[in-house]
Amino acid sequence: MLYAIAFSPWILYAVIPAVWWQWSMLAALAISVAIFVAAVARRRPAAAMIIEIGSMMFFAAGTTLALADPGTALHPYLPAVSALWVGLIAWFSLLIRNPFTLGIAKLKEPPEVWRQPLFVRTNVIITAVWAICFTAGAVLLAACAAAGAGRGLVIGVQVGHFVVPMVFTIRYVAVIRKRVARMHAEPPKPPVFSGQYHGLR
Repeated sequence: MLYAIAFSPWILYAVIPAVWWQWSMLAALAISVAIFVAAVARRRPAAAMIIEIGSMMFFAAGTTLALADPGTALHPYLPAVSALWVGLIAWFSLLIRNPFTLGIAKLKEPPEVWRQPLFVRTNVIITAVWAICFTAGAVLLAACAAAGAGRGLVIGVQVGHFVVPMVFTIRYVAVIRKRVARMHAEPPKPPVFSGQYHGLR
């Protein structure tokens, strides 16, 4: 649910017809600002708002461009630019060892698990999948723009590069939870002694 909220401005921008792209940029900006303000009001840490902050920056710049130059030659490539922007956010969060999904996951998990290697590694993997999907989406969308592909294909790619990592996140987290539950359910194994007992010879 948190991912759907965080990426809702991008999904809205993707589904609004291209002929109204100025208004889709403005609407996405308004939603991203509203989401950020609501998150600040709930006192969410900055590490849990990486996507929200990045969204505001992109849609603020996009709205400025749309209102200043509605007929810009960059317009057909904006879907690719948007995917690349989010991909760069994801890759950068990995580079600084603060994967953006880690901040979101901390909102749902108790503090005692935040530094556990499995918890951190799980979020590194999930963030990497998001980064790969965004990067692949940017490449495909750039190719669509260059080839003059139909709006249906462009929307399909835009929605797909959000849905695929979102589904992966849900399923992968479920797998990890089951693995942890099995580990906790297993009785401790008795110590194995190699021919001698502690304290005896």
